[in-house]
Amino acid sequence: MSSYDYVIVGGGTAGSVIASRLTEDPDVTVALIEGGPSDVDRPEVLTLRKWLGLLGGELDYEYTTTEQPRGNSHILHSRAKVLGGCSSHNTLISFKPLPSDWDEWEAAGAAGWGAKDMEPYFGRLRNNVVRVAKKDQNAIAQDWIDAAKEALDVPEVVGFNDEPFDEGVGFFDLSYHPENNKRSSASVAYLHPHIEAGDRPNLHILLETWAYKLEFGGGEDGAGKTVTGVHVRSKDGEERLLTAGREVLVCAGAVDTPRLLMHSGVGKKEDLQALGIPVVHDLPGVGENLIDHPESVIVWETDGPIPDNSAMDSDAGLFVKRDPDHKGPDLMFHFYQIPFTDNPERLGYERPEHGVSMTPNIPKSRSRGRVYLTSADPEVKPALDFRYFEDGADYDGKTLVDGIKLARKVAQAEPFAKWLKREVFPGPEVRDDEEISELVRKAAHTVYHPAGTCRMGAQDDALAVVDPRLRVRGLSGIRIADASVFPTMPAVNPMIGVLMLGEKAVDLIRPDSTTAPGGVA
Repeated sequence: MSSYDYVIVGGGTAGSVIASRLTEDPDVTVALIEGGPSDVDRPEVLTLRKWLGLLGGELDYEYTTTEQPRGNSHILHSRAKVLGGCSSHNTLISFKPLPSDWDEWEAAGAAGWGAKDMEPYFGRLRNNVVRVAKKDQNAIAQDWIDAAKEALDVPEVVGFNDEPFDEGVGFFDLSYHPENNKRSSASVAYLHPHIEAGDRPNLHILLETWAYKLEFGGGEDGAGKTVTGVHVRSKDGEERLLTAGREVLVCAGAVDTPRLLMHSGVGKKEDLQALGIPVVHDLPGVGENLIDHPESVIVWETDGPIPDNSAMDSDAGLFVKRDPDHKGPDLMFHFYQIPFTDNPERLGYERPEHGVSMTPNIPKSRSRGRVYLTSADPEVKPALDFRYFEDGADYDGKTLVDGIKLARKVAQAEPFAKWLKREVFPGPEVRDDEEISELVRKAAHTVYHPAGTCRMGAQDDALAVVDPRLRVRGLSGIRIADASVFPTMPAVNPMIGVLMLGEKAVDLIRPDSTTAPGGVA
């Protein structure tokens, strides 16, 4: 087939949800375009604890970052090239966004996306969201939890999704099956049952297929502003046009969604003209507002090996609220049951044979970057400039310094302290705030949460790319549904937010299915 009711670009976290839900109607045909292979019968993907081995491998698009004057210019931004997208690639830490996160979206112009409206979508998710199983609760992680409670006077949270929180420490909720450590990714939860049963003949999954340009038609206004299909290229180089009778739904993520739009002539006019790309629609917000959850690390050598039971080697976390006026937590830590020294090693530090780490993370980073093209050739990767730590008041940098200081308090408290031999990075001799800041910014990394590059907003927001119904402003026949539409970053790991976004997107798409330009009854 080359013509469908819906063409979905991206078989990742949101795309899997939308494809599954839309094809519940047997009369609706959907093409799901995925640039990578299937994850079915691939234990290196489906086994959650193997996630680290996927980074930088054959299933990774491996995006680099531009020079970061105040940060780390060597960060590899992993984006998954496999069915299920980053939910097939990440640690599956599963937080329902906090009410303050959703309400922040609504205040930013995303009408209908407040906490009250979004709450029901969590209950619709098919993923197996459970707390780290007892058998996977490592003894050192439990002792770390107990030490954090003592040192920082925060409560232990048993079930982070049970109720909103400002502070707390505990084992994460994960989307996984504890009995065999199998992922409950978007693809496993939403697509595998139908792939196995063969009960969705109306769902066409096109694997190892790359969408490189949108097709435009005249539309009712004759201005060529209606998206009618997608040009794709298969693994063997064959190119063809897939047409959408109702809508094209772009779910390619915060990097590849703006990339596709810009290569199709949708973006900031001056930038496109400078590369010789014909301008179809001047939309200056495409690629802007790039946000992330930057974090750094403090590493300790342990006094010998630690127990090896774990769900995915980063099974517990800590949230702190330093500013009483801040809505939600303003500092977060992942606890790694491994010495996470990739960036410190580049700075001359040695990886200990046995060790653990805490990663101070900025829930509400104030830095804003952008994704932009450097070539008119769709094969050339876009540039990612996160502008890490370039917020004017150095809020982000100070947050990391505070994080190192709090982490050291936890390391001095029992029962965690008894496990530790010495601080490896930044090192106990590094005490001055400026010195701490310099080192931890150079050793900063990402937790792979790029978002915001096609942000949702109100009609009077000049840089909003989509409206609150996820429709691209000024175009017909196209919506975006992925992390690129985030107006702001949730304080928590965003995967569940993307899944909920996918569920809500289906509700927004269905009522319009017979009224979209070029739609079919």
